[in-house]
Amino acid sequence: MLELYQAEGCPHSEDVREKLTDLGLSYVAHNPRRPGEDPEVLNDQTYEQLQAVGGKDQIPLLVDHRYGEVIAESDDIRDYLAERYSDAR
Repeated sequence: MLELYQAEGCPHSEDVREKLTDLGLSYVAHNPRRPGEDPEVLNDQTYEQLQAVGGKDQIPLLVDHRYGEVIAESDDIRDYLAERYSDAR
């Protein structure tokens, strides 16, 4: 299972969602907060999970339960998905 901690309106999150869609991958999206420097927390429980899993407040963050990976930074996430899942289709 893939889980994406992201924010609607965040261009970096959008880039990751596009890559997931291009690869035909299913995922669960979590929206813990709004994007920006002083974000509004939308879901306290999901926000706490984001920090626990990622070690800090950073979106986008991908959790790949199948391979036990946690990846931050949109470029790193897209590269990971391409390497790990391009041939999986």
